[in-house]
Amino acid sequence: MSRMATSDPTHTALSTSCWVYAVVDETTALPDDLHGVGDAPVRLVALDGIAAVVGDVDLDQLGGGRHDLLAHHKVLERLQELDAVVPIQFGSVLDDEETVREGLLREQEGLLRETLESLRGRVQLNLRARYVEDVVLAEVVRDDPEVAALRRVTRDESEEASYGDRVRLGQLVSRAVERKREDDSSWLLDQVLPLSEAYSLRESSGTDLLDVALLVDADRQPELEGLLENLAEGAHERIRLQLMGPVVPLDFAGGI
Repeated sequence: MSRMATSDPTHTALSTSCWVYAVVDETTALPDDLHGVGDAPVRLVALDGIAAVVGDVDLDQLGGGRHDLLAHHKVLERLQELDAVVPIQFGSVLDDEETVREGLLREQEGLLRETLESLRGRVQLNLRARYVEDVVLAEVVRDDPEVAALRRVTRDESEEASYGDRVRLGQLVSRAVERKREDDSSWLLDQVLPLSEAYSLRESSGTDLLDVALLVDADRQPELEGLLENLAEGAHERIRLQLMGPVVPLDFAGGI
C-alpha cells in the first residue's frame, strides 16, 4: 500500500485509483449517500468475509490537504456508527480493485481479521486530565521547603540578582510537578483500566496530567462515565477530567 503525499504534476492519470478508507465486515450496509474524497461515492471491495471501503479518485485532481482529510474522516465517522471498523491511514491509495483485494486484504488478511475482531462491540473513548495549575503549584510550594524558600527569595529580589535562584526554582518545580503527574496518572489509570480492554497513552506536558485513548466494551461505557463523574467530583479542585467519544478507533488500528 502506498501513502500519497502530494500528486506528481508530471503524471498523467490513465484511469482512476482507489482511495482506501477502512476495512469492515463484508456484510456492512453502506449508506447510499456516503461520499468521500473528491465527493466520490464509496463502495466495498470484498474478500472472504472482510471488505475494504474505497472510492474512486483521480490523483491529478487531489491536493491531499485539509478538505480531503475532512472528507476521509467523515467517511470513517459514518462507518463507526454502523459496525466494527479498522481505519486505514489517510492518503492510502491503490491502483485498482484487484490491488485492493490482493495487495491489502489478502496480504494483510490475518492482521485485518484480528484487528477487526478486537474492535467488535467496542468503542474508543479519549480521556484527558489536566491540572488546575494554581492549585498544583501551591501544593508544590507547600510540600517542598526548598521551593518555598526560593520562591520567597525570587519574589523579593530583582530578576538579575536572583537569576540563578530562578533557574533552580524552575528546575525544582518542574521535577515536583512531574512526580505529581506520575503519581496522579498512575492513580487515575488504576481506576479506569479495569473497565477498559486496551489503552494507548499520548505524551503529556505542562498542565496536562494524562491523555489516554481507551478501548471499552460498548455496554460498559455508561459504567466508565459514571466512574469518571464520581472521580471528577472528588478531584475537581485540582484536576479537570474530559471524556470524548466514541471516536474513530485510530489508536487501535494496529498500525495499518
